[in-house]
Amino acid sequence: MYRHITRRSFVSAAAAAAITSSVARAHRPQRGGAFRHGVASGDPLHDRVVLWTRVTPANPHDDLEVKWRIARDPAMRRVIDGGRAHTNIFRDFTVKVDVDRLEPGRTYYFQFSADGDPSPIGRTRTTPNGRVGAARLALASCSNLPAGLFNVYALIARRNDLDAVLHLGDYLYEYANASFGDGVLLDRVPMPDREILTLADYRQRHAQYKSDVDSQAAHRQHPFICVWDDHEIANDAWTDGAENHDVELGEGEWSVRKRAAIRAYFEWMPIREFEFRPRSRIFRQFRFGNLVDLLMLDTRHFGRDRQSTTPPVSPTAGFPANDPVANDPARSLLGLEQEAWLDQRLVASQARGTTWRLLGQQVMMAQLSPSGGQTLFNLDQWDGYIPARERLFTSIRDNAIDNVVVLTGDIHSSWANELTSNPWSAGYHPGTGAGAIGVEFVTPAVSSPGILNPVEAAQTAAFVRSVSPHMKFVELNKRGYVVLDIDRERLQGEFWHAATVATPSRDEALAAAFATEAGANHLVPVSGASAARVQADPAS
Repeated sequence: MYRHITRRSFVSAAAAAAITSSVARAHRPQRGGAFRHGVASGDPLHDRVVLWTRVTPANPHDDLEVKWRIARDPAMRRVIDGGRAHTNIFRDFTVKVDVDRLEPGRTYYFQFSADGDPSPIGRTRTTPNGRVGAARLALASCSNLPAGLFNVYALIARRNDLDAVLHLGDYLYEYANASFGDGVLLDRVPMPDREILTLADYRQRHAQYKSDVDSQAAHRQHPFICVWDDHEIANDAWTDGAENHDVELGEGEWSVRKRAAIRAYFEWMPIREFEFRPRSRIFRQFRFGNLVDLLMLDTRHFGRDRQSTTPPVSPTAGFPANDPVANDPARSLLGLEQEAWLDQRLVASQARGTTWRLLGQQVMMAQLSPSGGQTLFNLDQWDGYIPARERLFTSIRDNAIDNVVVLTGDIHSSWANELTSNPWSAGYHPGTGAGAIGVEFVTPAVSSPGILNPVEAAQTAAFVRSVSPHMKFVELNKRGYVVLDIDRERLQGEFWHAATVATPSRDEALAAAFATEAGANHLVPVSGASAARVQADPAS
């Protein structure tokens, strides 16, 4: 049953009242004027954050000056910093400012202006530093414009209790209309209405997604920490190609398309750029004091070998588990450089005494087998790179690393899994979690479809659970998001499902919640959402 969740469910009335009516008007999306694509922030650190916007120029040949300012209050009266940035056609008139000298764990407000035209006011937050008692994050993925409304973004936007939103990829899709969702009835036909290939194409598609009012609302309210999956370039991509790229069909060289898509991504996303690091190296780390080390990984474009092309045993049975390609130890999902980086960061995090280690990545890590381990269902996931997964699990075991929580998107459905080398062996006990080396939360899609028939979805989920002792929750129909409520004793993951993406709606339901106690590496179901947690800024 769905119920309407009010702001009171998440924050105190006093906190909600802090937004004045004048600021509320400023927060409304602009259809005209200079700032038609809203404002955003991202990649928060304890002392800095990236601010983003895009200016719609009166003359596309102009060089534009954009003013920015950042304040402690939503009315923008207590301004602490500001400056000027310049943009032009070579950046598609996007603007990024990496503001530094900020205080840890504090909420800030920011605004741009161009030729006296003000942008909406954005809200952002730095990560906490030092000894940290609690944090709260939202997980999102797979926002497909023609497949449905972005009601999930609206639900995330109205929360006032998040430190950040982690977008785990498929922020947009490359397809023409009706290839994966028909946007005609919803007036959401993707533009240009063809498969996108060029820099101009990717820029136009990003601009359309950033024009969505619910996407703008989420970006105005929270800092995003983003990583790409495949559809930001093309479906089922690997380092040197993609299933949805064909040179013989006139789509050009893969390297040219990939370079164009990555350039547009960095122009249009609130992601930090590094002067001496290639944009293709997107994996990076965020720290929430001594509570959380967040490692954002790239399982797609940096080092992935091509997926196995072994034909399935049957459409329902999947692929042979002894597939020589999936079992080739020379193959990698992350690439050897990123594998080494991840191992080093996990070991260092454990040595520092950080409580939780979160891995933000794209494809499901837990084994998905319709026959109890005899066949595999999806070789695009970690199941198609079995030795690479085992290298990671072995490193975690050998270095006595605990409290590893894998965060996943990609498959338009909700899963809560325990991670172990072989869920069907005597070395893993599903009742106690003995033998597990970590847990995994898979967030549902913002709008991309799962199994649309709810009866079929429920039957399939029940079957998967019956043959998968390590999978504690499977839901294959609903769209939504996950909230992680984290403290020093436990981490709780909550699956929030939207009532619909076919019509505007702000109704949602808590579908399930699971917790893992610090040191347990095991999931237990819990009833009800975690208590509201009002963010407290440092004393001024």
